[in-house]
Order: sequence, then C-alpha cells, then structure tokens
Amino acid sequence: MGGRLRPPTGRYAGKSAEERQAERRRRFLDAALQLFGDAPGFRAATVASLSEAAGLSTRQFYEEFRTLEDVLAALHLQVNNWAEQAVLAAAAEAEGLSLAERAAMIFRAYAANVTADPRRIRITFVEIIGVSPRLEEQRLARRARWVELICAEARAAAARGEAAPRDYRIAAAAFIGSVNGVLHDWSAGWVDATLDEVVDELVRQLLGILRPGDWPGPT
Repeated sequence: MGGRLRPPTGRYAGKSAEERQAERRRRFLDAALQLFGDAPGFRAATVASLSEAAGLSTRQFYEEFRTLEDVLAALHLQVNNWAEQAVLAAAAEAEGLSLAERAAMIFRAYAANVTADPRRIRITFVEIIGVSPRLEEQRLARRARWVELICAEARAAAARGEAAPRDYRIAAAAFIGSVNGVLHDWSAGWVDATLDEVVDELVRQLLGILRPGDWPGPT
C-alpha cells in the first residue's frame, strides 16, 4: 500500500470527521498496546489482527496509518509522553524540596507510571528494539530527551549548590541505561525486591552521581 487512504469528511452520528478520526486512532493505539505489549507482540501482529482487536476494518487502518511500524512508532511516543507528563507534574509539585526529596518524588512518579502497566514496559524496552533504522533513531532521540531532562535537573541543583557543577551528559545516559535495565528486569520478575526498594536504590545511585565522594560541597 503506497500511503494512507483519505478518510471521509463531514459529520456523522453527531461527530465531526476530526472527532471520528481521533477516536479511530485511539482505538487502534489501545489495541496495539494490547497486541504489541502482550501476546503476540509486534513482530507477530498483522494489520488484520490489529483491526479486529480495535473493532475496525483494515480500510479504516489505512485511513490512519501506512504500516504497523507507524502504529508502533506512535505508541512508543505515547507511552514516553505519559511518563514525561508524570515526571513534569512531580517536578512542579516538588518545587522547593531538598535535592534528595525532589529526586525521590520525581523518580517515584516515573517508575510508577511506566510500571503501572507491564505492556508499557514491553513497548518501551523490548518491542521497539531493532525494528528498523527509523525506529532506532526515534528511540535514541527519545532517550536523548530523557538525558536532557536529567541534565537540566542537575544543572538547576548545581546552581542551588546542591550538586557538583559539571557536564552530566554521559552520567545521565549511563543512569538511564541502569533505569531501563532494572525496571525491565523487575517487571519480568527477575529482581527480588519491591518497586519501592528498586526506586530507593536508583535514587541513591542518582544522588551519588550528583554528589560524588570527592565533591567538597557548596562553597
């Protein structure tokens, strides 16, 4: 199929064409979260199986997307956006707290969001890997956004005298790798700990990055 079909225009059943299109897209993404994030997974799914799960036709699929890869790309961004919204809300709520309290509140919000549904973990850490150069570029770009968010928090903490003033880009990338690995393993049942224990350990790791042992503290 060379591209998306053009969806119908005009009002139907009291809804505009834009409203109907948004509803169809939501139904396809909801169905994709189930199929890609659980059994059978992205690589075993088909346009027909996804359309059936969404309760829509394959023609309606091609009105919204060109390929299943487009659906996975949209779903990956949506799952990351949900987590980012939770983090930004926690950051706003944590305004004025100490660095340790702020880091714990922000990271607890992130972990709670991504682990609330095991399918989100699978989409973010498993299904997106190795699909295509395009999705790999998207995954790395989204990870770079998380790196910058951590670096921005680190710069702000350094400006307040609560963290060592330095370039945190490599450290932030390494920390994100730890987070992804541990949360995936915890979700899969390979880490014998509660989520609170996992979060506490990761927060200690982050604080160790921000306040290394050789840092003399604020001057």
